[in-house]
Amino acid sequence: MGRLVHFEIHVNDMDRAKKFYGEVFGWSFQDWSDYAGMPYFGAVTGDENEPGVNGALMQRQTAPPETNQALNAFACTMGVENYDATEAKIIAGGGQVSMPKYALPGMAWQGYYTDTEGNIFGIHQPDLNAK
Repeated sequence: MGRLVHFEIHVNDMDRAKKFYGEVFGWSFQDWSDYAGMPYFGAVTGDENEPGVNGALMQRQTAPPETNQALNAFACTMGVENYDATEAKIIAGGGQVSMPKYALPGMAWQGYYTDTEGNIFGIHQPDLNAK
């Protein structure tokens, strides 16, 4: 079985991206640049005893995605406890709404955003009362 074990987010401005993901989601970072031969920071996304995946911020090697371009990659979705509070942090940190909050009826609230580097990601708050 091919379980997801790591992700990479391509970024133009490493400091700006670390600040965005650190402030919005509480991620911490480890400098793995010597191993990668380029700016590359491992992202610790939560407690290792909880379900989830760690990843990295990687220096973008090509032009960033263009605005309104169809998604041509994986979209990572982060689980959150409070959708509205997380959205406020995303906007305050320089992110933008890509697809507004919507209900997955009887399951959760979901929405998509563009980070400070032009990448699309989702947030997901479980809620059995969502409609």
